[in-house]
Amino acid sequence: MATLSRRVPRALLQKGPVQLRTYASPSSFKRRTGIRDGDGTSDVPGEQPTGRRRRDTAFLPMPTSQLTHLLFQPDHLSRLTLQPFHPETITPAVVSQALKFPHNDKDPFRIFGLPRNLLVEFRILSAPCSVVRNVTIDVVNRLDTASQASSANHRLVFTGATGCGKSVLLLQALQYCHARDWIVFYFPRAVNLVNSTTTYAYDVRTRLYQQATFAFQTLQRFLTVNSHRLDQLKTTVDVELERRATIPVGTPLSDLVRAGIKERALAPTILMALMEELQKQTEFPVLLAVDDFQAIYCKTKYRDPQFSTIKPYHLSMPRLLLEFASGQRQFARGAVLGALSTTNVEFRLPLELAEALGVPPVSYDGPYIKRSSTLQTYSKGLERVIVPDALTVQEAMEVFDLWSKDNAMPSAPTDELFLSKYSESCGNARDFVWKGLLASLSI
Repeated sequence: MATLSRRVPRALLQKGPVQLRTYASPSSFKRRTGIRDGDGTSDVPGEQPTGRRRRDTAFLPMPTSQLTHLLFQPDHLSRLTLQPFHPETITPAVVSQALKFPHNDKDPFRIFGLPRNLLVEFRILSAPCSVVRNVTIDVVNRLDTASQASSANHRLVFTGATGCGKSVLLLQALQYCHARDWIVFYFPRAVNLVNSTTTYAYDVRTRLYQQATFAFQTLQRFLTVNSHRLDQLKTTVDVELERRATIPVGTPLSDLVRAGIKERALAPTILMALMEELQKQTEFPVLLAVDDFQAIYCKTKYRDPQFSTIKPYHLSMPRLLLEFASGQRQFARGAVLGALSTTNVEFRLPLELAEALGVPPVSYDGPYIKRSSTLQTYSKGLERVIVPDALTVQEAMEVFDLWSKDNAMPSAPTDELFLSKYSESCGNARDFVWKGLLASLSI
């Protein structure tokens, strides 16, 4: 007991029996586990250092030569033969049929980006495609009319239940206009304009908070998609820049955009000058498409120096979109399209926009609830386009056939499987795919 008391504190001996444990030395532990030091050296005697750090990555890509299983053979891709999504094929004859978007490095959805759910779907499918619906034909016909009229008369907002296909319809309209030789703008995630993820700085001249980084990225993507059209348009007035620099009259709009890309601080000024030139020109119709449209009407995450919330119309990018949505700015030829989203609960449909569109509000709308007169002004004149909440049986059958031919479903396609998944999802497009056909996949 005397020996034990010298090793263990007396307070522990008074509480009861003590269990003594011995631990392996660091070198013994590393020998048994194979763990090395961070620099690639080892404490195990007689073992040579590796000279480089070991990669403990769980998932590494396999060489193509080892993918010999039939599952990885490309023969199943040949069965997914679809007609191309081309303006000449968008007729009532192709309703309830799937069409494949063209594979081009300058396609708008490849450059501007996609909503998150569509991005994942296109990565799973062997080719990006969508099903043409009756509402697609209606929107296309209205765009044909808008190509010869002012955008003030064609400001459409797609509404409907969650997952009914509003973003897909907006993408179809974007691809149609791009193929019809329109100049196109596309904002697939307008939430990023107001969630305080980009830099901003107050501009005394405009009395707005300029978002130079987002304007810079917008100019880059816009030039990539529309470069061959911008080469044919020229400035009609001198564009005054900082440091007493001026872009003279007659400069191609492509060179004007490159000036904003060359110096990021000038991007907001160049973007405003570009939009003013596009408003006046009549050679090409212009499409402005905004997904998460309700976000530019919501409270932002940005803060001023007093830590007060900045209104969306005090930020340069949302302000620009709001002016076109309200008709205060308008293209001589073109249209403004928006799609509501209910995925992000932080940016829900505001009351002012809901009342302007005739949509049931998501919050209490009593007569004593305060409304913003500014947001009501920016909401005037918007026209609602209702997207059906459910797919028809023919449309759902085409979606089912599309995923089964692409070997994306883990089970064999049968009529019973189709009817069960269609009934479970109540025909909702997103639920039919993600909670039905792909429910057992780990993505």
